[in-house]
Amino acid sequence: MKKIGILYHPLNRAAAPLAKELEEYLTLNGISVWTCSAWAGEDAQCRLDGTDLIVTVGGDGTILRAAQVAAPGEVPITGVNLGRLGFMTELSVDECRDRLVSMVNGEGWIDERTMLEIEFQTPEDKSPRVVYALNDIVVARGEISRMIRVEAVIDDQALTTYKADGVIMATATGSTGYALSAGGPILHPGSDDFLLLPILPHLSAAYSLVLPSASLVKLKVSSLHGVSLSIDGHVNLQLASGASLKIQQSAYKTRFLRFHSGSSFYGSLERKLKGKR
Repeated sequence: MKKIGILYHPLNRAAAPLAKELEEYLTLNGISVWTCSAWAGEDAQCRLDGTDLIVTVGGDGTILRAAQVAAPGEVPITGVNLGRLGFMTELSVDECRDRLVSMVNGEGWIDERTMLEIEFQTPEDKSPRVVYALNDIVVARGEISRMIRVEAVIDDQALTTYKADGVIMATATGSTGYALSAGGPILHPGSDDFLLLPILPHLSAAYSLVLPSASLVKLKVSSLHGVSLSIDGHVNLQLASGASLKIQQSAYKTRFLRFHSGSSFYGSLERKLKGKR
């Protein structure tokens, strides 16, 4: 590896100093390094050309932002955990310096994660836009506490109309996030399947669905009040009543550079769900 980018959480007091320390450490080891706030995605994308690895300094939220930057270029990510859970991060603060040098020298393995592709149109858009999600998308009620209606069609076959606070579609990676809190199952992170489940449904379908990777899901929202679309928890947009979304597996994948054994997911699952590092 010759070039590494470091994305850090701008509101975590420890993140920027650690990012600077890692930059200096890697530079001394002959690596070209650029550093950027994880919230400045466009700036990071401008620096991406020729980058061999993105290192995140923060938590899972920082990785979700990094995935938006890295996925189109298939640049691998490895995360240093300053957060609470760290489902997706790989390295602790204590080990990150030595492990990063080992990774630069060719050690480690690639862990590929499925992403979602979402096509939709907001009131401000002149044409549909396409975005990508590593964790999940959430279509939900806006500021007014009224349930919304979401018509769901899978592979051109009508499923149901949810009357609920909203609907979640999650990847296997996102199955341990909001989808789990809403009563969904946990999928192994290597699975290509994804989830469709309602949020607090009222007199409508309350079950979760595990959908195969080739599924095409269409959602149509209806509400007299505002409807929000959240993508990986940090892209938040407003949808008009009648808006339609098309969701399917993305051709892009998020690629993680790992050092620890891939068999550790089940061993660490209960510990991480209880908030223990």
